[in-house]
Amino acid sequence: MASPFAVRSFRFQWPADLATSWAFEMEALILGWYILETTGSVQQLVLVAALVWLGSLFSPFFGVAGDRIGHRTLLCLTRGIYALLAAVLTALILSGSLQAWHVFTIAGIAGLIRPSDNVMRHVLVGQTIPPGLLMRALGISRTTSDSARVIGALTGTAGVAMLGMGPVYALVTAMYVAAFALSLGVARGQPHTTNEHPLACLKQGFRYVWNKPELLGAFTLAFLVNLLAYPFFLGLLPYVAKDVYGAGQAGLGWLAASFWSGAIVGSLAVGARQFSGHAARVMLWNGALWFVGILVFGQTTWLAFGVVLLFGIGFVQSFCLTPLAAVMLRSSDDVMRGRVMGVRMLAIWGLPLGLLAAGPLIAAIGYVATTVLYGGLGLAATLAIGYGWRQALWNRAAAANTA
Repeated sequence: MASPFAVRSFRFQWPADLATSWAFEMEALILGWYILETTGSVQQLVLVAALVWLGSLFSPFFGVAGDRIGHRTLLCLTRGIYALLAAVLTALILSGSLQAWHVFTIAGIAGLIRPSDNVMRHVLVGQTIPPGLLMRALGISRTTSDSARVIGALTGTAGVAMLGMGPVYALVTAMYVAAFALSLGVARGQPHTTNEHPLACLKQGFRYVWNKPELLGAFTLAFLVNLLAYPFFLGLLPYVAKDVYGAGQAGLGWLAASFWSGAIVGSLAVGARQFSGHAARVMLWNGALWFVGILVFGQTTWLAFGVVLLFGIGFVQSFCLTPLAAVMLRSSDDVMRGRVMGVRMLAIWGLPLGLLAAGPLIAAIGYVATTVLYGGLGLAATLAIGYGWRQALWNRAAAANTA
């Protein structure tokens, strides 16, 4: 599992990504709690959280920019901005001048660029890691965001409770500064200069994904799991804990920690095992298992079994999404890689759509029927993706299944 760290660039990128991910999670909880405590408005809490989603619309443009000026340069620039914005907030907190509009303004600016951080991480791994180590490196890289969901979140909430908002936000700023400094050690990619208009380059990226079956199939699966799988784990889990299991906040904590712990173990397992190619097949198998898990989870009313099941689902989702990233990186030419991963980020818009549909469905037909509908449609669609793009994704000799 340590073999990707033999690459000097990865030895700098992994801790830089880790510090950034932990700071993201800590910051989101600190600011969300501040807005709720200050305004008492759930609507404003949702609004400040939703500002990050807006930035995902601009991910393809960051992909274009990274292809032009180099993704390492762009990564350092954006992480420098994170540190500057956090320093401004820290100064406002420590001086007692912080107001809600400061939080909305700074969160809005950061939200425009934050989703693109994942684009640049993946592209730099694809640029710097030998093909035979790509899957391992992506698995290890994914632990940075998975661990932040648990450890970063706990650090943020516990830190504010013990030390107060100011000192903890100073720690967030220090983590961003450390991430910026470490990012300077990442290898420079070769920029691809062009005189074409950025919008023309963006159209090329969409056309490129559309015309390559392995990319279009992987993108479709990414949108599918955001639309039909993630709503149960990234939005509806409080409802499940309260109304299905009859558990309180402690039960919710167990459920969330179980899912993300499974994700961490899954990412480590991907990083530890030696895949002999077959990334697309692994992606499809585990996508199908993910939806099977949802079908079973929807019928479960025993909290202990739900906790165990969520650990398994979290494990499986890592074995779906890490190979998916590998398929998209392997199948993209160097000059198009940034644009391809920028387009990939648009798939996360399936999540708010799935959440918006799930609420009325649960009210109309019930939670169990909704899980059957989502899980059944997801499983059928995954099988359809595998069959419809079988030459590009299921064939053992396909480029997406070779190291």
